Amino acid sequence: MAVINRIADFHNDMVEWRHDIHAHPETAFEEVRTAGVVEEKLRSFGMEVHTGLAKTGVVGVLKCGDSDRKIGLRADMDALDLQELADITHKSKHDGKMHACGHDGHTTMLLGAARYLAETKNFDGTIYFIFQPAEENEAGGRLMVDEGLFDQFPCTDVYGMHNMPGIPVGQIALMPGPMMASADFFEIVVTGVGAHGAMPHQGVDPILVGSEIVTALQRIVSRTVDPLKQAVISATKFQSGHTTNVIPETALIAGTTRAFSTKVQDIMEAEIKRVAEGIAAAHGATIEYTYDRRYAPTINTPEETEIAHRAAATVVGEENVRRDLDPTMGAEDFSWMLQARPGCYIWVGNGVSGEMGGCMVHNPNYDFNDEVLPIGASYWVKLVEQELAIA
Repeated sequence: MAVINRIADFHNDMVEWRHDIHAHPETAFEEVRTAGVVEEKLRSFGMEVHTGLAKTGVVGVLKCGDSDRKIGLRADMDALDLQELADITHKSKHDGKMHACGHDGHTTMLLGAARYLAETKNFDGTIYFIFQPAEENEAGGRLMVDEGLFDQFPCTDVYGMHNMPGIPVGQIALMPGPMMASADFFEIVVTGVGAHGAMPHQGVDPILVGSEIVTALQRIVSRTVDPLKQAVISATKFQSGHTTNVIPETALIAGTTRAFSTKVQDIMEAEIKRVAEGIAAAHGATIEYTYDRRYAPTINTPEETEIAHRAAATVVGEENVRRDLDPTMGAEDFSWMLQARPGCYIWVGNGVSGEMGGCMVHNPNYDFNDEVLPIGASYWVKLVEQELAIA
């Protein structure tokens, strides 16, 4: 493995940064302390720093040479609403919040790369170090794009990274095309007619109507979506009623859909509404329907995937660059940046089950593997030095 020596020299510094961020987790759009830490470090590296995009976002700018080539590197900063259970020295100091997805590590790896690149300046062009808030649940990446990220920082391509338990440390996975799915969220409110539980004929039972809707939604995946296209519809919430002898007026159904293409998203959004309205009408009920396209599919562009592959191979070796993994139905709001600019999103191995770093993300016992820090930082550096090579 060809971790950059200078980055290996300040590995302990990165561990200290990561543990500090981990101990002070902040959730969506509340990353005030974390953003302050990032800003302070970027300024200490001698960078131009911009704040306030998407509320708590931070962008560092580093220019060298005369080239007009520009590249964006993105890390997410936010934590999750989850109580940490792991007995570690840097355990969360905030009850009910923890870095259960490794964004503390992502932020640290990009800071490590920024430090090295600011010291060496072995490139020709401009680097935008994008530190993004609110990846979890709120799609802060979309807000950054909507607020003019690429107008203010006009990179030609953009790259992202996420740790992945289950992949050994020292391996990096990537692929052109779909890497992660969309994440859309739907809500159906069924309105019937309330009645006495002993006299159901005098009402319209929204629980009965809702139950038929939940069952019928699976027909969309099995009989409407092309069987060669992946799709998921999961009803994850069903709420109705307050007591045992009353048929309620309303029932709430909510859930999520996943897909790798906007065409399948279109089908699911329209079909959920059609199915729910039809079943409700057959029973004399009505529905209110909302559909939120919060995370687009994460689609890597072919040319930029090969750029990322070459950088990864330089660090971990060609034999440790994985192209054989399936995309996941999990979602990632870096997708909105990839809709605006070509680029590539990679997974960096965090460790396998039973070993350090093997606990899956979004688990109260998860912790980012500090051994990955110099690997990820070295990958960022090699990506920059290869793409913005001095002529």
